[in-house]
Amino acid sequence: MKPTALASALLAVGLCPLATPAPAAVPAPRDTPYTAGALKISVDATDTVHRIFRVHEVIPAAAGPLTLLYPQWIPGTHSPTGPIDKLAGLTIKANGQVIPWTRDPYNVYAFHVDVPAGASGVEVDFQYLSPLSPSEGRVVMTPEMLDLQWNADSLYPAGYYTRQIETEPSVKLPAGWQAGTALEVVSRDGDTLSFKPIDYDDLVDSPLFAGKYFKRVDLDPGAATPVHMDIVADDPKFLKIKPDQLKAHRNLVQQMYKLYGAHHYDHYDFLLSLSDKMGFEGLEHHRSSEDSTDTGYFTAWDKDWLDRGNLVPHEFNHSWDGKYRRGADLATPNFNVPMGDTLLWVYEGQTQFWGYVMAARSGLWNAEQTRDMLAFVAAIYDEGRPGLASWRNVEDTTNDPTIAERAPLPYPTYQGSEDYYMAGLLIWLDVDGELRDLTHGRKSIDDFAKAFFGVNPGKWDVDTYTFEDVVKTLNDLTPYDWAKYLRARLDGHGPLIGGIESHGWKLVYTDKPSAVVTEVEPRRHIADFTFSLGLSIGDAGAIRDVLWDSAAFKAGLSPGMTLVAVNGHAYDPDKLKDAVTASALDKSQPIELLVKSVDEYKTVRIDYHGGLRYPHLVRDTGKPDTLAKLLKAR
Repeated sequence: MKPTALASALLAVGLCPLATPAPAAVPAPRDTPYTAGALKISVDATDTVHRIFRVHEVIPAAAGPLTLLYPQWIPGTHSPTGPIDKLAGLTIKANGQVIPWTRDPYNVYAFHVDVPAGASGVEVDFQYLSPLSPSEGRVVMTPEMLDLQWNADSLYPAGYYTRQIETEPSVKLPAGWQAGTALEVVSRDGDTLSFKPIDYDDLVDSPLFAGKYFKRVDLDPGAATPVHMDIVADDPKFLKIKPDQLKAHRNLVQQMYKLYGAHHYDHYDFLLSLSDKMGFEGLEHHRSSEDSTDTGYFTAWDKDWLDRGNLVPHEFNHSWDGKYRRGADLATPNFNVPMGDTLLWVYEGQTQFWGYVMAARSGLWNAEQTRDMLAFVAAIYDEGRPGLASWRNVEDTTNDPTIAERAPLPYPTYQGSEDYYMAGLLIWLDVDGELRDLTHGRKSIDDFAKAFFGVNPGKWDVDTYTFEDVVKTLNDLTPYDWAKYLRARLDGHGPLIGGIESHGWKLVYTDKPSAVVTEVEPRRHIADFTFSLGLSIGDAGAIRDVLWDSAAFKAGLSPGMTLVAVNGHAYDPDKLKDAVTASALDKSQPIELLVKSVDEYKTVRIDYHGGLRYPHLVRDTGKPDTLAKLLKAR
């Protein structure tokens, strides 16, 4: 029987179910003050055994319908990934009595409740359950430390811009723990910290790191605008900082000031966790940044150098690029209005560029390390992104935070994955070369940075921009068809290494791994044959990725297989490297692999004789070395 006929038959005998009442609409945000009163948000973060944050909120509200929202679109993640799956135990009371709530059936981040007559608001209790392992999400609480992100530990009333909602936050920490945050403490009662009232928008922008082992370092002594690094670690031995390490971080602050000529905070706190237990994080804020890395950041300084340029300089730069100056489609009125990511090639791409440059200018990286990193990135967009050479473009990858939400992909080098970061870096390196060429060295990207981001010193609201604003600032520096220039790189296909060449360097491949490769392979437990065989191999021979149409791909290899043996011998990375080298010296030498695919074993012969290939930069002596000028400390 057809559904409509079935419904008619049921209706005839009185058995057709009544239509479900339409859910209450989620009020659209209005730019008017939330006059009912300040939200009192109290978080008990003492249960490190169970890794539970216990939240109690007092939300003033008038009698009648009230919709509470859990933040969904989190600034810096660029995606609708607020961790609502970790919210549990939600109970709402009014006048001391439990009242019912209903989750919106079409918007799982919205909760509807009716405030009874005579009540002046509601009290909300729930738990935020930190993941217990990385497979469940980012771990934010361990026996030694925690990362309190207020968006995960609060609800707020719908119908208002979040900057129009006042809050009074507080947190109870485990006994004896110390904390770092951009929030200003107004009182301390035992282990409970109460903070100066702040609007909800800025509260979410002000996370807190706390830990059993804590150290605070002044990065700009005597400055009118304080800058500190607040460090938590798995063990106190990881908190030891040598004078030259401290100097490099202090240099970073000064180099940023020399670049921009302004800053957008009244004080700034780097929140740095050194842990093998708490999850990795790199998340920007106006007056702070969440910088989570492994324990050897200071104590294995010479070995663990990679994160120094990829993390702290990057997130610090976002205070200018991304937090204060922000793409207009990213500046939404609250955390439940969808964001637009079209300008992430500026927000993240130029920040990635300045992260590398500032790592060099400050001394966090030396010039050789920086060049090795640039070579590694350039190789990706020379040979390592076949998808961008055929069916995708850089602009389209700005949709990836919503499309994939950083989930693993079957063929990441073919599908592309948030390439606006590294491709954006190369585009802005190219812009720098073009500016220098057009102006005969009188202008560079430093001039763009100061003109575009170094405005309105001290302000830390939001100053939005559009593509046209970017183009205008470039044209103000030197007239050119900058719109066409940028769109060709954002919308086109093919290599993006013009900036390497315009700065007097060439990308080459040799059989000697660079410092980047020797750093990355053991840290990420991979053996990288991307630019030779066309595959990357993880622990126990697990094939992580296969480059589309590479020799490995054509031979029948795919991600998810396991490499068991090389030329009849049990697999290890060195045996495969030896086989690749031998096949280049003697074209008759096979590369024969035994692989496991699901529950089947098969032998694969790879027809490749090009030897090992790793990217490097070498000087083009026919051109001036403007890369050295770019990387030189100011």
